[in-house]
Amino acid sequence: MTLHRQVLIWLAALAALIAVMWLLSAILLPFIAGLVLAYFLDPVADALERHGLPRLAATGLILLTAIFILTTALVILVPVLNEQLARFADDLPSLIESLVARFDEFAPLWMKELVANSGANVQGSITEVAGKAAGWIVSLLSSILSGGMALVNLLSLMVVTPIVAFYLLVDWDSMIAKVDSWLPRDHADVLRQLARQIDAAMAGFIRGQGSVCLLLGAFYAVALSLAGLKFGLAIGLLAGFLTFIPYAGALIGGVLAIGVGLVQFWPDYVSILMIAGIFALGQFIEGNFLSPKLVGKSVGLHPVWLMFALFAFGYVFGFVGLLLAVPMAAAAGVLVRFALGQYLQSPLYLGTGAQAAAAASVLSQPDPPVKRKRR
Repeated sequence: MTLHRQVLIWLAALAALIAVMWLLSAILLPFIAGLVLAYFLDPVADALERHGLPRLAATGLILLTAIFILTTALVILVPVLNEQLARFADDLPSLIESLVARFDEFAPLWMKELVANSGANVQGSITEVAGKAAGWIVSLLSSILSGGMALVNLLSLMVVTPIVAFYLLVDWDSMIAKVDSWLPRDHADVLRQLARQIDAAMAGFIRGQGSVCLLLGAFYAVALSLAGLKFGLAIGLLAGFLTFIPYAGALIGGVLAIGVGLVQFWPDYVSILMIAGIFALGQFIEGNFLSPKLVGKSVGLHPVWLMFALFAFGYVFGFVGLLLAVPMAAAAGVLVRFALGQYLQSPLYLGTGAQAAAAASVLSQPDPPVKRKRR
């Protein structure tokens, strides 16, 4: 079989897989969530198995512990989060107006003149944008409650996801061995090497960065709540969730927290500096302890590529796409780097030997003398 035909077969298989996922995206959520959960917990099961616990018992113990922690967190956090998000959407226009008033009070004269000379109604524009943002938040929450997180889907997540995760986690090693036995024998070594690189990138982001997000989200939420900040729990969890995009969590969470703190605590400078210090401490902990230990040096995913993948997969597949975006982006990054390496070693890039020699001989020849016209 020629290389051209092999490429066509693999592209056709990929297109068929994408089409099936698009057609079945409405029912894939609990299965994809179970797959992600099993992948996340597989190293824990392997560690317990190495300590003498049977695979079946290790899987049951891990899943029961995970379900207990998740259920407890949902029961405690969901009502508080709903209340804080609803109040935040209601208070957002007034918060913006208060921040604009602070700007008018303390901004330098040249900045006020610049805004005034521009002819823009800053307060009216910001208030309008804040009103639209509040409406967007309310519509987003209502769509979540009436759409992907409706009662039926929520029950399927609570029931189907643990079952899928249990069976996948029990049979994980045997499934990997079975897939390995299906690899084309002529390309098995190359495919295994690519699979190891994809697994390293996915593990670094799903397991490593996921753990960083959970730990930082818990830290921000607890610290901001103890500092007495309004909406501290919601802002802290949002900052932790956005940490998977470098600097996005600290930037967005810090701006929101300091903005709310300016309105709530002014003129208490100590409280405002405490809010800023919480995010500075969180960034110090992440950069010096969490990321080096849990994520490693690099997972090969550029932040712009990651954000594009999230938007693209979320647009095509909805919430299921958000779960698939990071693994697919990691796999695509590895495959693109492999294809680029093959191209840089191919005759298409290097040229044939005769062409390269001819080009080298042409380049090595001295420039012809320039003839000057006689006057």
